Amino acid sequence: MDTEAQHEKRDRSSDTPAGAEERSRFSRSPWSARDEGARGSSWLSWRRTGLLGLVCTVFLLLFSTFVLQPFLIPSGSMEPTLHVGDRVLVNKLAYRFGTEPQRGDVIVFDGTGSFVQEPARENPVTGLLHGAAAALGLAEPAETDFVKRVVGVGGDRVVCCDKGGRVEVNGRAVEERYLHAGDAPSRVPFDIVVPEGTLWVMGDHRSNSRDSRDHLGEPGGGMVPVERVIGRADWIGWPMGRWSGLEPTDAFTEVPGPGSGAHG
Repeated sequence: MDTEAQHEKRDRSSDTPAGAEERSRFSRSPWSARDEGARGSSWLSWRRTGLLGLVCTVFLLLFSTFVLQPFLIPSGSMEPTLHVGDRVLVNKLAYRFGTEPQRGDVIVFDGTGSFVQEPARENPVTGLLHGAAAALGLAEPAETDFVKRVVGVGGDRVVCCDKGGRVEVNGRAVEERYLHAGDAPSRVPFDIVVPEGTLWVMGDHRSNSRDSRDHLGEPGGGMVPVERVIGRADWIGWPMGRWSGLEPTDAFTEVPGPGSGAHG
């Protein structure tokens, strides 16, 4: 009897009271719920951040496609107006509603068929990613995109050079104060009439620019179709120290209308 009593006593002492077990579970559950809530809140926060980033990226791509596109300057052909590494903001609405490029405008254009006859083939995925980065001004533009200054529009006769070494447009010499210091207006003589619907373009750093002059003997004669113009470079947006608008030049103010100096 004594053995049985001791056995029952040990069994009772080894059992955990029901109330204590419930209290133990109750004391752990708030922490578990709090951890799960924190994890859920963190996941929702990352999800919101990702969605916001995606929406902003899509908005910027659409904005740069149709309104204002950053364009990274890859060379010194437009110095001193534009420097290597500048990000210019290209106004895509400048010529959208019937207005055409004017003499003196700094434009960005697709040179396919004028400056580049056969664009290099590239991987479609790589091309898409590079195009998106270029549209945001994070990568160099496509090899077919160029930035130059309009010197002649449709119907203009552009000649280089007069007795003073200056470019003439429709018989009027042009004082090109935007040229790179020490550069001649052109060391290549030419005398052309710009076909309607096209543009004659040149870089401001004439000795360091491949422009219309270099494509005279090729298909298209170095003329850029107006329909290939992407937009007008109106502002320098980066770096911050160079933030400014591109001031219109008065170099062509006295140039008469097309046809005045053309071959007759």
